[in-house]
Amino acid sequence: MSPSDSQHEDAITLMRRHVRDVPDFPKPGILFKDITPLLGDARAFGVAVAQLAERVRARGADAVVGIESRGFIFGAPVARELGIGFIPLRKPGRLPYKKVVERYQLEYGEDAIEMHEDAVDGRSLVIVDDLLATGGTAGAAARLCERHGGRVLGCAFLIELAFLGGRKRLGALPVDALIEYA
Repeated sequence: MSPSDSQHEDAITLMRRHVRDVPDFPKPGILFKDITPLLGDARAFGVAVAQLAERVRARGADAVVGIESRGFIFGAPVARELGIGFIPLRKPGRLPYKKVVERYQLEYGEDAIEMHEDAVDGRSLVIVDDLLATGGTAGAAARLCERHGGRVLGCAFLIELAFLGGRKRLGALPVDALIEYA
């Protein structure tokens, strides 16, 4: 194992140690991955932001797209670290300017995300969020950005719940995840 592989493994171990399992949340049978302890530890949070920034830098993005709300927690500091822009995707009704919307299906219903109509402005983008589960929200974010002139280069997540198949739902879109649960 090279020194950089060892450092990467140490980063993953540190981050993983700060993700708490909460059984039966938000409903019975769900094992929730709580990132609150990671956010509360300056070193673990800093490592997560640095690791995500490496993935975004490698893709050559002009801006980071963060999905409300945890995508803001990771996306904004990643953008700041790289000296590039940050584009917030919000839940409906929360943006003040002219907006565009993407509706998408959930397991039991429909949801939507919005952004300002001039947000992407032809830029190359990486979508950053805390969690890849089924891929519905990230897929909607990619469609929304591309439909309005952005070029989505990939997605970067803190956690991937691989057993839910979200990566497959994102098709050919490159996906980086720091911590994977199989």
